[in-house]
Amino acid sequence: MSSNKSRHGLCHTLRYALALNGDFYENARNTQRNQRLALSIVILAAISHAIGSGVILLINRATVFVLLTGLLIDAIAIVAGYYFWTFTILKIGQWLKPIDPTYDELLIPIGFAYAPQVLNFLTLIPLLGRPIELILALWSLLAVIVAVRQGLDITTQRATFICLVGWPLIQIAIGFVQVLEQQLVRWTS
Repeated sequence: MSSNKSRHGLCHTLRYALALNGDFYENARNTQRNQRLALSIVILAAISHAIGSGVILLINRATVFVLLTGLLIDAIAIVAGYYFWTFTILKIGQWLKPIDPTYDELLIPIGFAYAPQVLNFLTLIPLLGRPIELILALWSLLAVIVAVRQGLDITTQRATFICLVGWPLIQIAIGFVQVLEQQLVRWTS
């Protein structure tokens, strides 16, 4: 029964997070359950991204070592990006205006905002992979803007500015990981 209840909570959370529901993000309280849900979404996003990259590595005939290394690096990059982006949002938010939430409290709504990234496995669709990846990245950016606007009680413009500082760095890092994986495939082939 509890796993069914947990699944319902995760599905409910994903649905509201994907819909960019401002009230949902505003009411995301710092509870043990919400911390687990937020981290679960980020981990699902990391797994989804790794699956998409893993299929591409398999198509490129990567060795088992390169495949496993690529999957691990991919998953770690998504999770590390989540923590880094939250940290930049907190620091810039503190610089612009004294903010109430702590780092741990920001992890929850930003973790929920990673919900579009759960669909990253769709990037393995031939010819549509890169456009899907960009759409999901922009969707996540919009979700984080909503989460920050609601969580910090600031204007949309300020939330956009705060979120745009770390977002390009995350995108560059993810692109770097993908190039690194391609180079590993070439070096081992």
